[in-house]
Amino acid sequence: KRIFEYTRKGVMPVNTETKNAILITDKDAQYDERAKRLLGQKSILAHILVKTVDEFMGMNPKDVISYIEGEPFINTVPVEPGLTNTVVEKDGQRVVGFNSENQELHEGTIRFDIIFYVRMKDGLSQIIVNVEAQKDEPEKYEILNRAIFYVSRMISSQKEKDFSNSNYNDIKRVYSIWVCMNMPENSLEHIHLVKDSLVNSHAWKGKLDLINIVMIGLAEELPEHEEKYELHRLLGALLSQNLSVNEKLNIIGNEYDIPMEEDFREDVSVMCNLSQKIKENGIEIGKKEMIVKMHSKGYTIAQIADVAGMEEKKIEEIIKDSELLLV
Repeated sequence: KRIFEYTRKGVMPVNTETKNAILITDKDAQYDERAKRLLGQKSILAHILVKTVDEFMGMNPKDVISYIEGEPFINTVPVEPGLTNTVVEKDGQRVVGFNSENQELHEGTIRFDIIFYVRMKDGLSQIIVNVEAQKDEPEKYEILNRAIFYVSRMISSQKEKDFSNSNYNDIKRVYSIWVCMNMPENSLEHIHLVKDSLVNSHAWKGKLDLINIVMIGLAEELPEHEEKYELHRLLGALLSQNLSVNEKLNIIGNEYDIPMEEDFREDVSVMCNLSQKIKENGIEIGKKEMIVKMHSKGYTIAQIADVAGMEEKKIEEIIKDSELLLV
């Protein structure tokens, strides 16, 4: 069956491979959205905080949940200069906060995956935490450069929101935490400012701990449940495209004693279904690419059908679709 798309010039046939690639992209986007929603659960964020933020290290994650203020903003706060904050009038007062307007506004802008405030144990100070999820280490740019840009924006966007005029002592500490999947090995690294005394030494006033980048690398294979890799096993299970729904829920609920709310279970289930469809469509596209390549090299329809394990009629349809795309 041929697939057609309408254009300004009329009707144009669209190759099945192209259509499937578009469907995969859409499923990828849906998968990413569910993954962010799961990472944005306070119970999950608490586990991340106890392994990455010095003040909470060694605490029970359940006790950290109460320090996360409000509901985390998920894929709604723009990163771009001038768009991170918003100013509103409330009861005659000027209120400045994160810009979480409808996503249709400023369409195409880059947004923080997850961003939220955390109250410190002293009950007074706060930090701002950003969590980013990456399927792997990107190739078109170096990930640390992007992380540095994000923490810089988290600092600069505080002006007139968290501090005013020249009150730089009120700048809040920021953490940008990057969870990178499909890495060669599990890793956890803290990148921050240090002072090197080159000529003598002076005790300059200020806080070197304002900027913090945490890189969490998740290997494809899930590690055993041991203290060293406790966070990696939790996040690896949560984001895995290989585990079943029951396997995920068993690890998250039983091993980490995280309560399974209905919406949490639903997100896990939908994410597993999406990952399975992504795999199936990926295999289908790969097979079609092989068929087209074999045909271009002069293999007969019968030979291709034998290798692909498909009917000759189906092989002919795939080749015709690919030829239509080139017209």
